[in-house]
Amino acid sequence: MSKMNPNEKKENASKNENVNNEEATNLQEEQSNAADETAGSDNVSGEVEALQKKYNELNDSHLRLMAEFDNYRKRTMREKADLIKTGGEGALKNLLPIIDDFERALQNVRTAEDVEAVKEGVDLIFGKFMGYLSQQGVKPIEAIGKPFNTEEFEAIATIPAPEPESALPSW
Repeated sequence: MSKMNPNEKKENASKNENVNNEEATNLQEEQSNAADETAGSDNVSGEVEALQKKYNELNDSHLRLMAEFDNYRKRTMREKADLIKTGGEGALKNLLPIIDDFERALQNVRTAEDVEAVKEGVDLIFGKFMGYLSQQGVKPIEAIGKPFNTEEFEAIATIPAPEPESALPSW
């Protein structure tokens, strides 16, 4: 090496110090950044765990809700089927006493000498039947002498109406 004057040595020493200081500063910054990244990594992994836990809770809640709805659907279908199967049972069971009364009346009609008593018995049975119908919510509709109203009436048969005389061809 060549000889350096004292000023150059000072400059080189100063430069080396600056380089060493910069390297130390960079090293400290890198360590600080690494610590921040580790802390950030811990923070991110904590968030991931929290989100995973929330997802698992929501998924479990969803599955339970789906199972509950499926059970509800099956239960209502079963209840509906039972209602269809046994719904008319009560109505028919309540008609049995009236049918029995009609059978007794038919037996008495054949052998009865007092026609008025048979008429009275049939009227009583009719009253009992009408009471049962009103109990079931059925009520008579006054239709005799009124024009046909499709909102209230239902046509059960059709017959050809006689043509007015004015519509007939005259020869």
